[in-house]
Amino acid sequence: MQKRFLVLTGVLMALAALLAACGTPAATPVAVMDEPTAQPTLAAPTAIPPTPTEDPAAAIQPIFAASGHADAAAEAFVHWDGDDPAEIPVDCAKCHSGAGFLDYVADGKVDAAVAAPGVAFTCETCHSDAVKAQTEVTFPSGAVISAEKAGASLTCLNCHQGRESKVSVDAKLAKFGEELDPDAVPTPYTDTNGREIKLGFSNIHYYAAAVTLYGAEVRGGYEYDGKSYDVKNAHVDMANSCVGCHDQHSLELKLDTCAVCHGEDAQSAESLRDIREPSSAMDYDGDGDKEEGVYYEIAGLQEALLKSLNTYASEVNGDGLVYNPAAYPYWFVDADANGEADQKDGKNIGYSNWTPRLLKAAYNYQTSLKDPGAFAHGGKYIIELLYDSMEDLNAAEKMNTKTDMSAMHRVDAGHFDGTAEAWRHWDAEEENPFTVPAGCAKCHSASALPMVLAGEEVPAEGVPAGNGLMCSTCHNSQDFPALYAVNEVTMPSGMTVSFGENDPSNLCLQCHQGRESKASVDKTIASFNPTDMDAVPAPIDVNGKATNLGFRNIHYFPAGVTVFGTQAQGAYEFDGKTYQGLTTHPSNKCADCHNVHALELLVEEKCAMCHTGVTDPKTIRMGEVDYDGDGNVEEGMWDEMEALRLALYAQIQDYVKANDLSGIVYNPAAYPYWFADADGDGVADKNEEGRSLGYSAWTPNLLKAAFNFQYVTKDPGAYTHNGAYVVQILIDSIEIMGGDTQSFTRP
Repeated sequence: MQKRFLVLTGVLMALAALLAACGTPAATPVAVMDEPTAQPTLAAPTAIPPTPTEDPAAAIQPIFAASGHADAAAEAFVHWDGDDPAEIPVDCAKCHSGAGFLDYVADGKVDAAVAAPGVAFTCETCHSDAVKAQTEVTFPSGAVISAEKAGASLTCLNCHQGRESKVSVDAKLAKFGEELDPDAVPTPYTDTNGREIKLGFSNIHYYAAAVTLYGAEVRGGYEYDGKSYDVKNAHVDMANSCVGCHDQHSLELKLDTCAVCHGEDAQSAESLRDIREPSSAMDYDGDGDKEEGVYYEIAGLQEALLKSLNTYASEVNGDGLVYNPAAYPYWFVDADANGEADQKDGKNIGYSNWTPRLLKAAYNYQTSLKDPGAFAHGGKYIIELLYDSMEDLNAAEKMNTKTDMSAMHRVDAGHFDGTAEAWRHWDAEEENPFTVPAGCAKCHSASALPMVLAGEEVPAEGVPAGNGLMCSTCHNSQDFPALYAVNEVTMPSGMTVSFGENDPSNLCLQCHQGRESKASVDKTIASFNPTDMDAVPAPIDVNGKATNLGFRNIHYFPAGVTVFGTQAQGAYEFDGKTYQGLTTHPSNKCADCHNVHALELLVEEKCAMCHTGVTDPKTIRMGEVDYDGDGNVEEGMWDEMEALRLALYAQIQDYVKANDLSGIVYNPAAYPYWFADADGDGVADKNEEGRSLGYSAWTPNLLKAAFNFQYVTKDPGAYTHNGAYVVQILIDSIEIMGGDTQSFTRP
């Protein structure tokens, strides 16, 4: 089935839940469990067409009456009818009775249990004054989503948020002590009531669709420390929320809305599983199929994780385990590894040998299953959780049979890697978290570039952080799938460049141009009015503060600077020198060499047409000029350029010594990149707080050379974008640092 452009999202509004395990698990896990009951299914109600009436509510009533939310006979509402006393507990009443929900939204808590049989949801449940007045919803992690962010779907978030989170799982583990052995069953502790508490499974609960949708913003999955995760799965405006994708009364999917972009893949709820957009270009589950829908990628990872969980349980704890989605506590002992739960007295034996590592991975496995629409709500967030869970299980020393993850992928290429620093940098800001500042939004959000192209101002408060670019970032949503028309692009230097009128690659230049240039470096230096280009100039007054000459960072991936060379003047070009302009390579446009969505180089499709047999573009060279002077005229242009880049770095360090300046060291992964190294040990000096000391002894010439070193480093494809220009820049920078360039050949 043909794969379409846009990924479906929106929260699955469905029957609130089957609560076989609604209450808090018993203090001591029960070993013998009842036979599994039928797995709860997500039936799509059939919409009843409204009859002509003057009362809109009367037309909606029969539609709502056919939905799961109004099904008073459903297990979600009758589960407690046979209890003694027959009442819905406080912890469950919020989502399993209309009265409990109204009680909750009034003041944020349910004050008393609700008598059973309970009452299913009614019109008043969601249309009460208390619901209308609700301004935010708090998730189990403590994260808060505002009405401003969720819009009309805020009401849905109250129940479709699960009951556990990374925060609650970590809190549970913390009760067993500090520095737990991740692969040992922790020693039970005694609670305040004198009960012995063993580590047990944490059940996220049913249909936690908002957890999938909002991702790392609500931390519903178990997110591993040191990892970054996708945030809210943004989508096109018409389908970017619960009610955007689901009819709020019948709960049915709005397939007509889906079909606007997905065509034949939106014929039914089942056919949505086949959807895959170009930004999902990786083979996540490693089965070799990059065309299958994201649903099937997740299913492949689920299968692999379940196998890994079983292997870990067998090899680390001695007994295998098996999962049953329809029976509490879901995980059962499978000592003989026959795929069926072991029994005692005719009842299944619940699994109880939980280690911290096993609990985290099993929690994520269930999280991925409890939202049957996860592939659409936030598929990449789920993929990340599943991948990380397997990776963590593999890290267990006692686990001998590791899961082969060599063909699996966690994330996509940079433009669509929602975990990358380019998109996640601002998530933890105290003010406006998950918001990209206006000055950075054009290139670090999905929504700001269209504003800029339309001549609009990016909001001063910034824009929501997304998970990378979206279709609507480059494709005009008013004339989809046409790209935005860009005739020419103004670079930071003020120079204007173009690949041609309305050429698609002009769009790439909007961001791949850097943020600094020769012009801005010269302006910075001139403000200090230096008399000696090899001496640190005196500080100047800036807004009443003494300010030293500082480094100027060109920023990441300034490929457009390289391609256009001196026509862009993004690198620091030295006065009196001449420089290469637009690259002379016959394929000089971004789209000529890169897959526009996966971003990968088209080596076999394009490079090999002229460079027969090439598999690595780094090995390609044009001509036999020995630029770096090492006598090797067969090495690739990358090797020639890299040797010169390293020679410049060595010369920068020699320069500071020769000029009695503080030692200097470079770190490409840490701002401000250049650090003090007084003892010359190659490691940044630290202050009393243990933080690296940024370099401050800048001379004008040192700044120019360091700027160029950073520029070349920040464009990893510079060797092929315009090798001649880069070689010129590097050799001239070595020269200004006092280096001997006689052995080099300058183009």
